[in-house]
Amino acid sequence: MLPAYYQFYCPVKILSGENALGNIPFEMTLLGRSSAMVVTDRGVVEAGLVARLESAFADSDCRIGFIFDEVPPDSSNRIVNKLAALFREKGCDCFIAVGGGSAIDTAKGANIVISQESEDLLELQGADRITADMKPMIVVPTTAGTGSEVTRVAVIFNEEKNVKMSFVSDKLYPRVAVLDPAMTQTMPPRITAATGMDALTHAMEAFISIQKNPLSDIFACRTVDFVRRYLIRATENGKDREARLGMANAALFAGIAFSNSMVGVIHALAHATGAVSHVPHGAANALLLPWGLEYNLDVSERAIAELSCHLGGTREFLDLREQAGLTISLVRNLLDRLNRVSGLPTRLRDAGVREDKLPDIAGTAINDGALLYNPKEVSFEDALGILRKAY
Repeated sequence: MLPAYYQFYCPVKILSGENALGNIPFEMTLLGRSSAMVVTDRGVVEAGLVARLESAFADSDCRIGFIFDEVPPDSSNRIVNKLAALFREKGCDCFIAVGGGSAIDTAKGANIVISQESEDLLELQGADRITADMKPMIVVPTTAGTGSEVTRVAVIFNEEKNVKMSFVSDKLYPRVAVLDPAMTQTMPPRITAATGMDALTHAMEAFISIQKNPLSDIFACRTVDFVRRYLIRATENGKDREARLGMANAALFAGIAFSNSMVGVIHALAHATGAVSHVPHGAANALLLPWGLEYNLDVSERAIAELSCHLGGTREFLDLREQAGLTISLVRNLLDRLNRVSGLPTRLRDAGVREDKLPDIAGTAINDGALLYNPKEVSFEDALGILRKAY
């Protein structure tokens, strides 16, 4: 159904393909920049991926001003403030984020602090509170799930309050996203599976969101197509460059979709599960996805049903409820396959969540802004009920 009104925006330049990494110095020149702060983590450095980036600068007038490799698994306000201070100290003029969602969000957070001439990120939490133009940012994903390279969102862990904070603004879009299959080949199978399911969750929640629109639907559906085609292949054989590039594109498509349509209860619960029990975001989304779809079934039956064909289901001889049920069944089948291939958990208990923490997770989730876009209202009891089913 066509909405009475909608908006759609994605200002990011996208470079996708073999050796796309080599174009970064040229892109910096186009942006009028010469000294980049590289934001990454030790795992990415040890995998040799930053060395690949450095080689791209060999014959360039542009340079890497500093490499910050202290990004933790959950980006935190303390690390963001430290990075912002180093950016100023080293005289850098742009960011290159190399890594997964945490590295990208850390760079976005530091960019907020620098551009707003602040000393503390916590002063700027919320939606559309950023007024200054950001320093140019180039993003090189090394995972294929978050889609942060094309989103207007940063999620930062507040160490003092033990919650994840959201920052939302059109100012947060990176300038360039670089998808190079060589940069995701070192992902182990379990992380490949988890990040791929993260992308699928972004797409499916965007497709049933109250803010869905025809353009975001196109990107969401194409994401589901690509996940069906490439995720198992990439998980089983990390050297499959076509599958790696396919999943990198799937994550990007999903990022474009949910940055415009937003997400819902699954993400709210996943954010809370990560904050309370430190479950990686992709794994939390993966195991909560079928239960969140099931919760929304009575109000989003048609949209959920439409997704089944993109997962390989059939439209023939099924009524709407059966078709929607098939979508959820296919998601569960995919999860089971990924569990066998990579060990990706399919239950909260298998992800290390203690049962006595479920009320804390539910209490945290109902204050998450993602619930504003869920097609169905969610109470504390509803959230707890979903968690218990997923446990």
